[in-house]
Amino acid sequence: MNTRLTWICHGATAASRKALFPLDEPLEGKAAEEAGRMAALPRADRIVTSPALRARQTAEALRLRAAIEPSLRDCDHGRWAGKSIAAIEAEEPENLIVWMTEPETTAHGGESLAELRKRVAGWMDSQSGLGGHVIAVSHAAVIRAAVAHVLQAPPSSFWLSDVEPLAILRMTSNGSRWSLRFQH
Repeated sequence: MNTRLTWICHGATAASRKALFPLDEPLEGKAAEEAGRMAALPRADRIVTSPALRARQTAEALRLRAAIEPSLRDCDHGRWAGKSIAAIEAEEPENLIVWMTEPETTAHGGESLAELRKRVAGWMDSQSGLGGHVIAVSHAAVIRAAVAHVLQAPPSSFWLSDVEPLAILRMTSNGSRWSLRFQH
């Protein structure tokens, strides 16, 4: 059974523009407008979104009627949520380095990158058995975890994918493995 998965990263927020670990903030006004101008998406059998406000607003701006999917929530950044990377680097430089180099750690008291990847991979694998086309509106970290899962890449590869706001990434599954799909 073939499954197509179209990932859409939520639009920009004030936090993403300022390099802050995210809270549940809304889209910037311009981001909703940009999403509204995106090309029409192909028909989908299932449309899902992260429960985060910025993801739900992106789905609405894209005129998608999306169901909330808790597995697509952003990484839990624990006590770092709402803080800038620069502030964390100044306050907890050792913890920041450990978090970025050891995927199993939860130096911030939230979710590890390994846990994030396992959660995303589990959701993807559940979709693989359903077939059809799925559109998922989520977060850069979730999409990075999905890419690493598809490529069966080492955990350190998480930081090698740059996912911009409103980026679209496509994947396919033949029921036994996922592949990246590049279209023109």
